[in-house]
Amino acid sequence: MAFYNRIGSLVRQTISQNSASNGQVTGPLMFNAIRCMSSKLFVGGLSYQTDDYSLKEAFSGFGDVIEARVITDRESGRSRGFGFVNYTSSDSANEAMNAMDGQELNGRNIRVSLATERAPRAGGADGGYNRNYGDARNDRY
Repeated sequence: MAFYNRIGSLVRQTISQNSASNGQVTGPLMFNAIRCMSSKLFVGGLSYQTDDYSLKEAFSGFGDVIEARVITDRESGRSRGFGFVNYTSSDSANEAMNAMDGQELNGRNIRVSLATERAPRAGGADGGYNRNYGDARNDRY
């Protein structure tokens, strides 16, 4: 569902930007907006020794890497064991995904897939904790 919402927002954004600039809607801009979505890869199972630089080096053989980022814990600064790699083209991303999925990187077998948009988080100011007021488990709050 999030995927379709993302496509819809990209299409609306592309149409509004293009129609504001010249009053016409053209297909290539919309196609480019949708195509850019599939050029980001999720890389899981990373070793704690893997950093942004080594991740970029491992994936740069398949095309121009825009960004390679290992996600770290806010408090400790330690790697959380996954990251993302952005390519300039979806062809490069697909080639890298097919070649690198299941391969070893810094002593660990990694999992590579197309990145998907993160689902919206539930809750409000309390982080979604006290939603079931009548539930006995929440009486202690």
